[in-house]
Amino acid sequence: MYTLYYSPGACSVATHVVLNELGQNVNIVDVNHVDDFKSINALGQVPVLIDRDKTLVEGAAIMIYLLDKHENTLLPTTGGAREKAIEDIMFANATMHPAYSKLFFISQKINDDNAKQAALNAAADNINHLWAFVENKLVNSKFLGGNKHSTADIMLAVYATWGQYFPVDIVNGEKTTAMIAAVQNMPNFVKVIAAQQAESE
Repeated sequence: MYTLYYSPGACSVATHVVLNELGQNVNIVDVNHVDDFKSINALGQVPVLIDRDKTLVEGAAIMIYLLDKHENTLLPTTGGAREKAIEDIMFANATMHPAYSKLFFISQKINDDNAKQAALNAAADNINHLWAFVENKLVNSKFLGGNKHSTADIMLAVYATWGQYFPVDIVNGEKTTAMIAAVQNMPNFVKVIAAQQAESE
C-alpha cells in the first residue's frame, strides 16, 4: 500500500485521483496533522509518496513513476503519443501550476492593496493566456489526451479550482470548461475530494 502526504485542495489531489484511477490502495496523511513534515520532505511541499522504502517527491515525477509502474490508459507506453502525454503533464506541472502559485505568493507577500490587486490582475492575465492555449489544444478532442481523460487533464482540473480564492477573473473557453467539469465529476475525483475532507476534519 502507498502512503500519500497531501494538503486539502492542493496539487496532491491529482496524485490521489491517479492512484484511484490505477486501482491502488493508499493511506492518506494530511500534512497539517504532521508535526515535522520537513523531516519527510525538506522542502515542505506536497505531494510526497511513500512506496515501501522509497520516498518520492515532485508531482510530475510521482505521476510518471506510478503510470510506468501500473498498467493504465492514462500514459501511452511508447512513441509520439507518450511524448505528447509527457509534454502535457509537464505543461500542467511546470507552466500552469507556477502561474497559479504566483496568485498565492502575491496574496501572501504584498501588503499594499492597490499594488496587490495590480499584481494579481497581471498574474490572472497570464493564467488566462494559458487557458486559451488549452482551449486551442481541445479544438478536435474532448480531452488533451483525445477522447479519454489524461493525467494532464486531471492536474489542470485541480488547478482550475484555485482561482476562486482570489479577486480576479479567470476565463475558460467552452471546451476547457467542459473538460474541467467532466474530470471533476469523475467518480474517482469526487471520491478523493470526499476522502480528503473527511481525513482533514
